[in-house]
Amino acid sequence: MSEEYASCWVHQDCYVIDEQKAALKKAAGVSGGNDECQVRLKGREHDYWMGTEIGMLRGYGFQGQVTAGDGSDKQGKMGAGYSNLRGKKKQQCKVGREKEGSSSNWPELAAFFLALRDTPTEESLLYLCDNQSLLKAVTRWIGEGGKATLVGEPDADILAAAIEIL
Repeated sequence: MSEEYASCWVHQDCYVIDEQKAALKKAAGVSGGNDECQVRLKGREHDYWMGTEIGMLRGYGFQGQVTAGDGSDKQGKMGAGYSNLRGKKKQQCKVGREKEGSSSNWPELAAFFLALRDTPTEESLLYLCDNQSLLKAVTRWIGEGGKATLVGEPDADILAAAIEIL
């Protein structure tokens, strides 16, 4: 573990004994790949999980598909992916072509499109994302019918594909 990239913050009035510091440092240094997060909605963990954003959105009790997506644009290479909360499906892929240039919203839209495409049309979908531009772009189309237009939209191609599914 590199101490340069690790930190642990505690309240200023909290005293942490040396044994606790050593145990924390040892735990942080353990390698072995990524652990899968396991949501347990019983006992003490119930209150914790219900206090998270997805818990407050009632995502854990949602009767359809609950999917989180994200996109990235790193040095002109765009990627997108999603994961279904119930572990039914995960997908990631490279999106776009570097010669076309990149935008931060395109991969976010691509992740949304992949999740829509892979969700059966008869099922409801709760889609979780952290991109305000995606939310605004999609919200403009809800209930608008023929009033809205894609003219001038920078990511019209992928947005049109997502709207067609909606």
